Amino acid sequence: MSARPGLAAGLVRLRENMTTLSELAEIAIRTSVDGLERGDTSQAGDVFTLDREIYAVKEKVVRSCIELIALYGPVAGDLRAITASLEIATDLDRIGRYSKDIAEVIQELRESAPPISHKMTDLSRLGDLTIDIITTAVAALIQRDPESVRNIVEHDDAVDYLYDQLFQEIVVDIATSSITPRVGAHYILLDRYFERLDDHAVNIGQHVIYMTTGARPTRSRTPKAPVTVLESSIPPSPTPS
Repeated sequence: MSARPGLAAGLVRLRENMTTLSELAEIAIRTSVDGLERGDTSQAGDVFTLDREIYAVKEKVVRSCIELIALYGPVAGDLRAITASLEIATDLDRIGRYSKDIAEVIQELRESAPPISHKMTDLSRLGDLTIDIITTAVAALIQRDPESVRNIVEHDDAVDYLYDQLFQEIVVDIATSSITPRVGAHYILLDRYFERLDDHAVNIGQHVIYMTTGARPTRSRTPKAPVTVLESSIPPSPTPS
């Protein structure tokens, strides 16, 4: 009797674990952003627990993938499903870790100084955009739907634009003493975390395309330019009297 039924059963378990992993990651980022929007640090413990659970499931996925390759020598679509799962599991683990980092920064912000409302509103908007793209990528993975993520790189542009805009505003606020350097550093961290989360969602979408079609998508847009702050945006320092 062929060993292929064992491979088929292993692929089913792998898909179930990947679904669990993606759902946990999505819950983690939603919980973190909810805490940011409400200025509530009480959910931080939940995010820390989710991060540990995500890591544990990710490790289970990695072991499963290695065992399936070693035991059954999968080819074609089966091999793509396994190798793509290995890469996606890493991206989902990073989503969990960044969610934990966001929860930690929110805690530090609440302890150091009252946050500036309009900056928190802007960061919450960036968080909501990030959740949208992660939700799209996770749904594509669970449903094995490559069409829903064909344009995920273009959807990423809205997050990149807001990230760049917020970064420049925060640096100007620090330079003009509108916020303290400590608070500004926290805002910059949150801004950067959301931008990185967005990149991981894009990675997941592109891995789903490869997993389901065998085509390796390429990023069609030009690479992101380094974020710079225009000197004209920063008022000159006062001349000593």
